[in-house]
Amino acid sequence: MVTGADGSIGRAAVIGLQQAGYDVTGLSLRYDHTSTADRPLVGDARSATDVAAALDGVDAVLHLAAIPHPSLGTPEEVFENNVAATFNVLAQAGQQTIRRAVIASSINAFGVPMNVNDVTPAYYPLDEEVEADIADAYSLSKSVDEQSARMAWRRWGTNVIALRFPLVKSREELFKFAAAADRDPSIMAREGWAYLDLRDGVRAIIAALESPVAGAHVVGLAADDILIDRPTDELLREYAPTVPLRRPVQGRDSLVDTSRARELLGFVPRHSIHDQTVSAMTT
Repeated sequence: MVTGADGSIGRAAVIGLQQAGYDVTGLSLRYDHTSTADRPLVGDARSATDVAAALDGVDAVLHLAAIPHPSLGTPEEVFENNVAATFNVLAQAGQQTIRRAVIASSINAFGVPMNVNDVTPAYYPLDEEVEADIADAYSLSKSVDEQSARMAWRRWGTNVIALRFPLVKSREELFKFAAAADRDPSIMAREGWAYLDLRDGVRAIIAALESPVAGAHVVGLAADDILIDRPTDELLREYAPTVPLRRPVQGRDSLVDTSRARELLGFVPRHSIHDQTVSAMTT
């Protein structure tokens, strides 16, 4: 079952899962696009009744439904919606003895990128243990979602992987974000100019769903390079001169440590916005 099945990542995930041989139940508040899901359902991820019905016959869960930005609702709406939906989906899955779930967390779970205060990350590259400094409802909701994943594992034995997605867009959309970030690199400095091609996002989802790893795990994701076509160390000197660097960087090296994704999921990104070869345009 895929919640948020009509979102940009949700639609791509449904198709990717079907191409991988899975039957997919989609759950969405509404469908503004034609869904390819084998069983597209309209329902609310916060509703125990809707989710329980959608889980009938399901072996694994991909939870993507959320208000994806603090500007898209009041702080109360964003926090309550996201936390209630994630907890409900995990609780219903656990009570139906579903043993595998993947949830969408965010690079913002540590709070610094969207922080209203003048703060910087504790260090680069960012990893899953970086110190949190949270001052917005969206980042807080994602941090709590990761705690909910740990609770689901301890309470129901549901194996949960929380994927910390950075900016995830199609290649065409990434070029638009890259142009804006190139004009003003400061707007993405606190998230290390991180991004992930949508095709790699879907691959990471499938890798997480198929992973045999037990427990609840937070896994950071990013492309192997940064979004902007400038040397990483040059950007750091200009826009994050006081942030400690835990390892040397060369060229456009990423500022997100993705070693856990490689070790737990066997996931390595394939696509780069800077790759102009034909292979970069393939799935």
